[in-house]
Amino acid sequence: MFITITRDTLCRIGAGAGVCALLTALFFLLPGEQQPAEQTAADAAVPAAATDWGLSFQTEGQPPAGNASAEDLRQYGAFYLGDTSQKTIYLTFDAGYENGFTPAILDALKKHHAPACFFVVGNYIDTAPELVQRMVEEGHIVGNHTLHHPDMSAIADEQAFAAELGGLEEKFTALTGQPMPKFYRPPQGKFSEENLKQAQALGYTTVFWSLAYVDWYTDNQPTDEQAFSKLLPRIHDGAVVLLHSTSETNARILDELLTKWEQLGYSFAPLTDLTA
Repeated sequence: MFITITRDTLCRIGAGAGVCALLTALFFLLPGEQQPAEQTAADAAVPAAATDWGLSFQTEGQPPAGNASAEDLRQYGAFYLGDTSQKTIYLTFDAGYENGFTPAILDALKKHHAPACFFVVGNYIDTAPELVQRMVEEGHIVGNHTLHHPDMSAIADEQAFAAELGGLEEKFTALTGQPMPKFYRPPQGKFSEENLKQAQALGYTTVFWSLAYVDWYTDNQPTDEQAFSKLLPRIHDGAVVLLHSTSETNARILDELLTKWEQLGYSFAPLTDLTA
């Protein structure tokens, strides 16, 4: 069965909470929402108008199609998949605020020698500077999730757009003494052709995702079994995995999850390999 995840199935949470306000609800199917192949995201070009990042799954264990194709995204320096001929996983975490679970996540990554990218906002650098320092010291990428987590696709003014990315860069450099890596994840998963062009003009690679699950409700966390039921069957070659560092479940299962993926033959690579 071909499953299309539409924008109506997307879950939103307030940007003020500091976590990604929009994710593709990868595992929800509304009645009757099956579409023939000719209408799927596989054929989609980069939209001119602002839209939500979305995925369509055709075959379990195979890469999904985005609502903009990998080829079309690449011309704007944007990605949601790696090399689909390699059993490689790219781990990414959206980090809007610190919820006490990032140390355990970092411990698991260190144990498995697994590089990751943490997409942070300005509030995170302000309130958890020691964890940002640890991310850098342990070889992880700290990516740009903007200064204030707005809907960037609604910002037409180039100067205002640049200020959201540049403001976070300044905080990162002031803390670490290093320039911020040029990896950007749009808040709320919203994007458009102009949005991608603006990020590219600033030297950024825009990074979406090809696998995620509903892990961001801190008062309604999935069980371990629920998490594994989403993250194991749909893993695929070249997967860009999105998790939230605010998730207690993620902190608890990450060591075992990485082990299970390794047992399936996967290894982990940094986003710098994705762009190379």
